[in-house]
Amino acid sequence: MAAAFVGALTVFLAPDEWAGRLSFAISLIPFVGSLYLWSGFEAGGNALLGGEIAYATQIEWLEVGGRSVSWFVGLDGISLPLFVLTTFLVPLAIVSAWTPVDSRQSQFYGLMLFMEANLLGVFAALDFFLWFVFWEAVLVPMYFLIGIWGGPRRKYAAIKFFVYTNAASLLMFIGFMSLVFALGDSVSSFALPEIAQAIAAGDLGTWFGIAPDRLALFAFLAMFLGFAVKVPIVPFHTWLPDAHVQAPTPASVLLAGVLLKMGTYALLRFNFTMLPDQASMLAVPIAAIAVISVIYGAMLALAQKDLKRIVAYSSVSSMGYVILGLIVFTEYGVGGATFQMVAHGLISGLMFMAVGVIYNTTHTRMIGDMGGMADRMPVTVGILVAGAFGYMGLPLMAGFAGEFFIFVGSLSAPSLPYAPVFTALAMFGIVIVAGYLLSAMQSTLFGPFELETDYDVGPAPFHDVAPLAVLLVAIIVLGVAPDIFFEMIRDAALPVVEGVTING
Repeated sequence: MAAAFVGALTVFLAPDEWAGRLSFAISLIPFVGSLYLWSGFEAGGNALLGGEIAYATQIEWLEVGGRSVSWFVGLDGISLPLFVLTTFLVPLAIVSAWTPVDSRQSQFYGLMLFMEANLLGVFAALDFFLWFVFWEAVLVPMYFLIGIWGGPRRKYAAIKFFVYTNAASLLMFIGFMSLVFALGDSVSSFALPEIAQAIAAGDLGTWFGIAPDRLALFAFLAMFLGFAVKVPIVPFHTWLPDAHVQAPTPASVLLAGVLLKMGTYALLRFNFTMLPDQASMLAVPIAAIAVISVIYGAMLALAQKDLKRIVAYSSVSSMGYVILGLIVFTEYGVGGATFQMVAHGLISGLMFMAVGVIYNTTHTRMIGDMGGMADRMPVTVGILVAGAFGYMGLPLMAGFAGEFFIFVGSLSAPSLPYAPVFTALAMFGIVIVAGYLLSAMQSTLFGPFELETDYDVGPAPFHDVAPLAVLLVAIIVLGVAPDIFFEMIRDAALPVVEGVTING
């Protein structure tokens, strides 16, 4: 994190002509560091539920209302894969900006590194106040990236993104703080492990006359709604397509690849880890929301004519699978949902990046404006097609592994009534995904060459294609060898599963 913060300041002060290459070089430092952390990772269990915390650092910061706030950071098997994902995507996103970003480059790349630093903080922080600072700080660079370097409606999209997500953060904050106040003197800090374990021990008391059970339900709903906007799930998804369509390609890569995972990661950490009984109580409506997100997001994608908007709605559908995996409270369900966060981060990043490369050359993303692109951009199109098949769940690719784990977990879910029905409906979403992706590819990539704009179309520059190839390799490697991450994820997910009371 420190390297990204210092790097952001350095790039802000650098001349524009150096900014792109300098930011890429600096972004490799956190990536190499995350690989080092990964290689030495030996912690077991869940950091919030008494498990080992890898690379933990805790330094007293200040006191608020009789409770200490600390610089408390550390990693476990849930947070480390997302930490590595972030450091992997950022250098590739920076390289993808070398062609389209030609103004105020120092500011653009500085904001990218500043956003990376705060994203890493979200996944590493184990003190609520520290975590909340990082959580909110992520919004600032994304707001400016969309609002300054975005498309024609960039200001509208940036404001909508900021207002939606900031309002959701307020709701989540109220829900969590109600738990803290109800715990009273049983907690002496805002450390998430201390708070989670106090709730599990039954230390919740009354607050303003509200009984503990009702208070826990209120907190769960407030946090769930707050995080649902960030995921996003239906019906809180309307800010996402506007943000994606107007955002520059590198911002879209990080928005889909990492920022959306903040929402699902927070749901797992706060709702499903701290309040599992409330989650089990609401299992049926949450599973219904998950399935609706899968089907509705896919149907919306089917109706789009803009390639970027198609991929944006695909993310809504994919996040529905993650929610389904979380709510079934099985080893493979929760573990598969976390694995799918990583898999979707890679696949969506590749898809947005590939669409951006085509747009750099053709200056259009509309399906009706082009055709036969495979003849002019064979490498880019080949990687885009492979990424699309990854989205469809092609075996030996990361998306298949994630969805397979989720379906295995959800079919055997004792805490979810009608689990086979919800699973079957979610599986139907894959058919719709195949329909809209194959249709879009057939119309734009194959057949005789057509282009409504007056631009010459040829192979993309090496620095545009190289990040696509790297992402595709990562998707295949993770699909062939999912245990690269899945074993540590499953080890951290088991205590969450064991904490739920099965409702008869």
